[in-house]
Amino acid sequence: MAKAYAIIDCGEILHATPGFDKDAVTEKISLDATREIWISGGDGLAAENEELRRKLRDAETENAAKETFLNSMSHDIRTPMNAIVGMTALAKKHIDEKPRVADALNKIETASAHLLSLINDVLDMSRINSGKLQIAEESFFLSDLLHDLLTIVRPQAAQKKHTLSFRTGEIIRENLYGDPLRLRQIYLNLVNNAVKYTPDGGSISVFAGEEEQGDRCVLVFRCEDNGMGMSEAFLQRIFQPFERVQSSTMSRIEGTGLGMSIVKKLTDAMEGTIRIRSKLGEGTTVTVRIPLRYQNLPIQSAALREKRLLILEAAEETAKTYRKYLGEAGMRFHVVPSFPEAISALTEADYAGEPFDAVIIGTKVEEADNIFDLAAYLKKAYPRLTLVLVSEDQWNDIEYRAGRSGISTFIPVPFFRKSLINGLNQALEGEQDQADAFGAPDLREKHILLAEDNEINRMIAMELLKATRAAVDEAEDGQRAVERFLASTPGYYDLILMDIQMPAMDGYAATRAIRGSGRADAESVKIIAMTANAFAEDMAKAREAGMDGHLAKPIDIQAFMRTLRKI
Repeated sequence: MAKAYAIIDCGEILHATPGFDKDAVTEKISLDATREIWISGGDGLAAENEELRRKLRDAETENAAKETFLNSMSHDIRTPMNAIVGMTALAKKHIDEKPRVADALNKIETASAHLLSLINDVLDMSRINSGKLQIAEESFFLSDLLHDLLTIVRPQAAQKKHTLSFRTGEIIRENLYGDPLRLRQIYLNLVNNAVKYTPDGGSISVFAGEEEQGDRCVLVFRCEDNGMGMSEAFLQRIFQPFERVQSSTMSRIEGTGLGMSIVKKLTDAMEGTIRIRSKLGEGTTVTVRIPLRYQNLPIQSAALREKRLLILEAAEETAKTYRKYLGEAGMRFHVVPSFPEAISALTEADYAGEPFDAVIIGTKVEEADNIFDLAAYLKKAYPRLTLVLVSEDQWNDIEYRAGRSGISTFIPVPFFRKSLINGLNQALEGEQDQADAFGAPDLREKHILLAEDNEINRMIAMELLKATRAAVDEAEDGQRAVERFLASTPGYYDLILMDIQMPAMDGYAATRAIRGSGRADAESVKIIAMTANAFAEDMAKAREAGMDGHLAKPIDIQAFMRTLRKI
């Protein structure tokens, strides 16, 4: 008899394949409380039956995981939402008490960032599963990527009193081609997991290095912690969606359970590999290796060989790095660990007729309580000195105080050979423009057109742009943006900030209309997408429409100000 099957509900046949014989049923497989699959006849059905059972078990496991995921997500989303709503109410109640309002706003900012990360994970997984994932191919600096990463994770690690260390191996290429946003997403997931699953007072070690591989280099990233670790059983399914070591309601560790699945799919899309070593109670080590193309940009150090540098750095490993990089560049420099020794060195150099041209204030300076007071003293005593700050801080957070104290150039940690030399070149070529407390550049001679249909978004953008002192015109939709551009004199606008989803004419169409208008400045005016369409394919679509860049909403103020500095 031919093999056949039927779907049965409460004893009634809902569907049957040809040849099904209800009296010759050899096996029944339960689907749910009322439905079953009945199989009849045929030889060699055991293997097929087992395959059906496996598929059913997989489906049931996935459904159970999704149900657990939805229950957890309901909790995890409501947690930051509760903080946002509650802290907003408290801020309004105590509107005249500045410290309480500031504390509430800080908590709202933290909760908002967490909520956004949850939403991004869910959207990313949906995008990946629908086959719409695209990996960008753009130029970026490795030092910028790693500095951004450490700036984000340090406060989280400090909150749990973790010891967070960072070290680098051999860095062969600093200028790489790839998708820096997706790389940062991978690295953030790994370090955030280490922070989440490591008890208070634990240690986390981050390593970044490179290995040569023909015309590409392999970017090696390793995150090691001494946290709770994982069992062998869980390691077998860690890359499955919706999986978490424990439910957030039990462990108070929040998240979507999608992070490692996204990391694996992104790593695979970049032709990379991921390796995890873990043991319960002893911690976890995750190593990601991704091959990337690189570009050879020259290091301009010839002009620096005529300069003398004084370096204040008490961290011995960092001091060794200075000696290595500056020594290889043939520069003249002197390293001291403390503020008093710096004053002595400056005095002796002036007396000998060989004054220093610049002072680098490093990551650790002995006998100096406040680096900004130190810088202000140096600038007052030696006005001709160029002051350079090398720091783990985020420049936008300290730029106002740094500028007021006389610091003209900032080099982020970690720095590599090229970022150090190029930063010093920039410092000694002339003073940088100083910015306000927002980290906003001075654009008082610039003209900007803002195309945004949402009133609240327009108000936020206008408030940020106000800090730059640029002249800003508004357009409520794409059609109005095109009309304003065409009505202006050629060369009037230096930048157009273009929303995408607008009535009358969307941002893509408006950009094409401007680029195709035939005006003298139609091809040269900078147009930046400022939109909630934040995936790689959206960025590619913006470029295809003729845009010069892309800023995702919600607006990252630091990225926004970096973009404005380039106009």
